[in-house]
Amino acid sequence: MSELNDDVSLTKEPSDKEPSTARQPHSQRAETIFRSLAVASGAIIVASIALIALFLLIRAVPSLRADNANFFTSTEFSTTDADNLRFGIKDLFMVTVLSSVFALVIAVPIGIGIALFLTHYAPKAMARPFATLVDLLAAVPSIVFGLWGVLVLAPKLEPVQTFLNDNLGWFFLFSDGNVSIGGGGTIFTAGVVLAVMILPIITSVSREVFNLTPRAHIEAAQALGATKWEVVRMTVLPYGRSGVIAGSMLGLGRALGETIAVLVVLRTSAQAGGWSLFDGGYTFASKIASAASEFSSPLPTGAYIAAGFVLFALTFVVNALARLAAGGKVNS
Repeated sequence: MSELNDDVSLTKEPSDKEPSTARQPHSQRAETIFRSLAVASGAIIVASIALIALFLLIRAVPSLRADNANFFTSTEFSTTDADNLRFGIKDLFMVTVLSSVFALVIAVPIGIGIALFLTHYAPKAMARPFATLVDLLAAVPSIVFGLWGVLVLAPKLEPVQTFLNDNLGWFFLFSDGNVSIGGGGTIFTAGVVLAVMILPIITSVSREVFNLTPRAHIEAAQALGATKWEVVRMTVLPYGRSGVIAGSMLGLGRALGETIAVLVVLRTSAQAGGWSLFDGGYTFASKIASAASEFSSPLPTGAYIAAGFVLFALTFVVNALARLAAGGKVNS
């Protein structure tokens, strides 16, 4: 009987190993294909970004060589005469950075507050539709925000801007600008419009991160007698700092590259700006969009491509700093 059992086990043993042996080449082949596709996808992304940067640089260099003004410090941007190009990015940089940072200062506290309300204070029956409503803001076209900013928001903000200018005009941010406050086409107005536009991004990312706070951390704080605010301050906010930073930088990137809404809202001026929220002018993106009719000649076109390259580099720097800041928060 024991010999029979041994024979049975001996006959079964090869049949048990055959399927696994047959599956191994198939699994290895699938793993190789998947790894190759993943590497190729990453390489395509990196190559695409590198090719875009190379294209911008190649097209910008001839115009930069023909520029008769200082590209970094000049406030001129005249490209009508291809034989006498005079263009610089000082004003474009000022308006772009000032409007975007001002929008971020407004949107981040509001976005964090909304995210905390939806995740830890609002009833579930209220949180879901409210979150959907906030997310729907991201689907509103830019031109609608621009028209709303000019026709509705600008008149409402005029008393606020006048008050700040009259009482805090000694501070450079609220000093007299190069456009009239009465028209409403100031960086202040554009910044508020941009803040509304980037609010869904910051709120959505912050909300998702706050929802990932370990339940054990929250319960431990509650067991120590912490109030609702203390729970949020000691567990939720520290855990979600990296996510909030990432969401804020995503919002900043959107604000830096916004075109149509800013082009509609901002008024232009022949005078150079002075880092006041009551200045007007162009951002990098709105300047390029406003001059599309001039893209028939290589040298004038290259001047705008050079400005676009600076914006391209600026967004990369912002994203790099965001990753460093987020990494530091996580490690701490």
